[in-house]
Amino acid sequence: MSQPLSVVTGGAGFIGSHLCERLLAEGHRVYCVDNFITGSPANIEHLRDNERFTLIEHDVSKPVYVGPDVDNVLHFASPASPVDYLELPIQTLKVGSLGTHNSLGLAKHHGARYLLASTSEVYGDPLVHPQPESYWGNVNPVGPRGVYDEAKRFAEAMVMAYHRIHGLDTRIVRIFNTYGPRMRLRDGRVVPNFIRQALSGRPMTVYGDGSQTRSFCYIDDLVEGVWRLLNSSETDPVNLGNPREMTVLEFARVIRSLTGSRSEIEFQSLPVDDPKTRQPDITRATGLLDWEPRVDLEAGLEKTIRYFADLVGDQRPDQGL
Repeated sequence: MSQPLSVVTGGAGFIGSHLCERLLAEGHRVYCVDNFITGSPANIEHLRDNERFTLIEHDVSKPVYVGPDVDNVLHFASPASPVDYLELPIQTLKVGSLGTHNSLGLAKHHGARYLLASTSEVYGDPLVHPQPESYWGNVNPVGPRGVYDEAKRFAEAMVMAYHRIHGLDTRIVRIFNTYGPRMRLRDGRVVPNFIRQALSGRPMTVYGDGSQTRSFCYIDDLVEGVWRLLNSSETDPVNLGNPREMTVLEFARVIRSLTGSRSEIEFQSLPVDDPKTRQPDITRATGLLDWEPRVDLEAGLEKTIRYFADLVGDQRPDQGL
């Protein structure tokens, strides 16, 4: 039996690199497509000697041609942190629109299965809590975060159009806050921010009064959910995330405790359109995929802290710091 060929756009990113690893472990050949605008060569360096792994340095916002026959296309290319998409708004919009179009075209050409990495940000600043897939969201399309939120909402619409019109076999995963090794130290998201500040003894920056909530899923759990969704028959969006909800202030205190830091907590003004709540309803994932998070928050954070501790002491340019 021939080995399946899977194309992962954004394969050198945080989630994409872990996904490439999983696909290789499952016996796939993997084509990693990345232009390194936010991904890092260091994330995939350990995969380069694998004969079933191929790196294609390319901007998926431009047409991509891959052969021979492709079995799966997994579109994970996109700036994904506020720091990135506020600095790269046009690139974010282009990869969500043109990149989705091009990767869908690749899947259509090969008759491949297609999986879109969408996001909890499609729910915006939600008025429904927790957020089920049936909720249409509360997004400001002209705010600074709109470039990411609307790019992903457009991408979902395009995926469903290809599914309905061309009969393409598609999947959509809505990813909630995910953390773990290979996040960039200066990613701008709450996990690397707090860990970096705590390890260096700097004040830990909490926006607003810290009462906004988040839910954190460890990368291994997320990848397991993506793998199960890819191999399911479900074509409607599915939330993947950890439903354990906590305030940002509580989370800062957990990080401070786990790192043994004496950093003070410093409050700053809340960013524009920052969601007040974020908690996935994973009823569909549990029922359809028999999936739920397994890694305890503290256990996942300890692994992540060890990874970041090395980076804090060795801030090399190739790590994207």
